[in-house]
Amino acid sequence: MATPKEVQYEKAAQTVLKALERRRFTAEYCPTADAAREAVLAQIAPDATVGWGGSVTMAQLGVFDALHARKQPCFDREESNDPDDVMHRCLNADVFLMSANALTEDGCLVNMDGKGNRVAALIYGPKKVIVAVGMQKLCPTVDAAIARTRHIAAPMNAQRFPGESPCRITGVCADCTSSGCICANLVVTRLCKIPGRIHVILIGEDLGM
Repeated sequence: MATPKEVQYEKAAQTVLKALERRRFTAEYCPTADAAREAVLAQIAPDATVGWGGSVTMAQLGVFDALHARKQPCFDREESNDPDDVMHRCLNADVFLMSANALTEDGCLVNMDGKGNRVAALIYGPKKVIVAVGMQKLCPTVDAAIARTRHIAAPMNAQRFPGESPCRITGVCADCTSSGCICANLVVTRLCKIPGRIHVILIGEDLGM
């Protein structure tokens, strides 16, 4: 029997799917991580070049391991001696994989980046972008989504990277301008300008940060 959270996630997802489609995204709901992994892989042709900017959600889904296992041509900065070169190559990938820091109930994606390579690929370049989002990232408004990004996602993500940003040290956002800041670029994607270029997969589990 489904738990109350599972039921609520599925019901909320149906509302968000309609909102995303009104904004010209394509979208689907997967109740489990396993289903989401298969949904991501189904969107990627065997010969497509695939890049990503670092995504805890995609890693938790096992997408990266699955792509390497099937010998997908990938731009993987973790396997390169020149990560900056790989990040540039990702801008010309056939498919770019990512999550979102937050998603609004009316279908806007909200993301915060340090270098901006991830949001750059979301906005322009790759032919297709697949965004996998755990339902715990759903927020009622853009303002609430930005707050989640700054005060929940960013301090957790900061622990993954070197540097001395205040939130890495204290665990709390200081609205900083430090050299190690991972919040240099805030992007709200309120419309998929090329209809269907961005495919959003909502997941009925708490995944990512």
